[in-house]
Amino acid sequence: MCGIFGCVSKADGAAKIIHESLKRLEYRGYDSVGEATIFDGRIHVKKDQGKIDEVHKVHNLDDLPGSVGIGHTRWATHGAPSRVNAHPHLDCEDKIAVVHNGIIENFSELKAELEGLGHIFKSKTDTEVIPHLIEENIKRGSSFIEAVREALKRLEGSYAVAIITSLEPDKIVCARKESPLILGVGEKALYCASDIPAFLPLTNKAVILEEGDVAILQHDRYEIRRLEDWKQIAREIQVIAWTPEMAEKQGYPHFMLKEIHEQPLSLRNALRPQELYMDLMATFLDRAKNVFLVACGTSYHACLAASYMFSKLAYLPTYPIIASEFAEHVGMAVNIDSTILAVSQSGETADTLAAVEHARNRAATVLGLTNVVGSTLTRVSRVYVLQQSGPEIGVAATKTFTAQLLVLAQLALRVAKLRGKVSHQEVKAIEKKLKEIPDVVERTIKVNEEKIRQIVRKYKDSRFFVFLGRGISTATSLEGRLKLMEIAYVPAFAFPAGESKHGPISLIEPSVTVIFICPRDRTRKTIIGNIMEMKARGASIISVIEEGDEEIKQLSDDYLEVLGEVPEVLSPIAFVVPLQLFAYYMAVEKGYNPDMPRNLAKSVTVK
Repeated sequence: MCGIFGCVSKADGAAKIIHESLKRLEYRGYDSVGEATIFDGRIHVKKDQGKIDEVHKVHNLDDLPGSVGIGHTRWATHGAPSRVNAHPHLDCEDKIAVVHNGIIENFSELKAELEGLGHIFKSKTDTEVIPHLIEENIKRGSSFIEAVREALKRLEGSYAVAIITSLEPDKIVCARKESPLILGVGEKALYCASDIPAFLPLTNKAVILEEGDVAILQHDRYEIRRLEDWKQIAREIQVIAWTPEMAEKQGYPHFMLKEIHEQPLSLRNALRPQELYMDLMATFLDRAKNVFLVACGTSYHACLAASYMFSKLAYLPTYPIIASEFAEHVGMAVNIDSTILAVSQSGETADTLAAVEHARNRAATVLGLTNVVGSTLTRVSRVYVLQQSGPEIGVAATKTFTAQLLVLAQLALRVAKLRGKVSHQEVKAIEKKLKEIPDVVERTIKVNEEKIRQIVRKYKDSRFFVFLGRGISTATSLEGRLKLMEIAYVPAFAFPAGESKHGPISLIEPSVTVIFICPRDRTRKTIIGNIMEMKARGASIISVIEEGDEEIKQLSDDYLEVLGEVPEVLSPIAFVVPLQLFAYYMAVEKGYNPDMPRNLAKSVTVK
């Protein structure tokens, strides 16, 4: 997730303030950095790929004149990390500079339109359409403020933007849609930023911009208007009592909890993949004679769930393979007719890359799903798609897992369309449910969080936990078990519920807690039978159910509800969220730091 900062000061020296503030946003993760200031009727820019200290050493970020400026730390979503793709981006005449956090869905159409009008683009980013749109509106007679408003109205997707121009050098215009943006109100300056930590040492007075807000900042005043009707509105100034460390986590005690709560936003971004690459990837999958889904850990669980999605929607058999086992398991069967879809949050997972290399050496087609532009996986894949999650600081994957699932579900639906395996009505129904998933997750978090705290206290001394599901919920069970083990260090097992009578049921006794995943799908009747089997042997039962499932409520000692109707193929996205919270609060209850689980690393880059 990119970091934005803007400063309108009464005195020169904005560049140094911006530099120091961007340093305070480093925890968000980034691949490049840049600043722009206004002085003597010109915009001055310094930017490059790399960490802030590296770029500062080469370019001296503090050596930019002026009292008004903007800065940016970039997490690439369109265009690989490079100097030209780093923000700020300018118009043709270098009179308008923009920094942006978010995803512009219709940038391809806007870019083609603007190029047809003679605009010349320098980068591969979606952001660059914004200064050119503003420039075009000014050419047609609009004032700077009017031009910005007209441009914002044409943008589809998400954005937090800060914009300056040498035509009106005393102000910053900033706006937000879905991506966060906050104003800082100081005695001698006004600020805008993606996060409070950026300006916390400068002022503890903040104004939280809301959806559709546009703010105009000058050194001695600011105003906020609604984009839709341009009505001026008031937003309350809040006094922030957080420490800088607390502010980095937006008041959450740990990054993991913050990232669980970020899932509605990351899922909305995952609904905005680049259409061209999704269609191309779907074509490769449709044509393949055999398809292998290759990944490790949490990403493997996403692949396992995806294998059900491809089968149920597209009638396409796919084979989820743990990457470290790929060469031994199917290595000799891979050939020119094979397609490998490799999934890796970092794009640098050593076992996954080794499997990819083996597949490439046998002339297979390699496709990639990752969260990091410019990673090795993006470079070696025939086609890759980004999951658009933004950086994940906590070691345990949460928002990146659900985003992977949502991208894979969209991909399965596209293959289904190519194969004619779903009716037009079914496609519309599933697409509607896809768009509702972020809201379902948001409601599920709000309703369950306090209840989970209480349940954790009740079950914290359980001897061990068993996670059971059927069908696609097997993947949900495996991921729930993994989260509990990796951050709370609690012994846990997971397997398809139908396997319980083939040995594992011998472990069930009164000191054991069994967690069932119970969506309203075709497996529901049989999962009820499994619940009865476990109850008969004295196990405590926690069920994750759809809202209002009274029958399973009555059979369970405790239950957690998913707030919304979710199709079977999408159920892991919503049903895993209560399990993430359960693992988090179990770790906290036991006195462990869930952000730093022992013996684990965020990206496993050695085999």
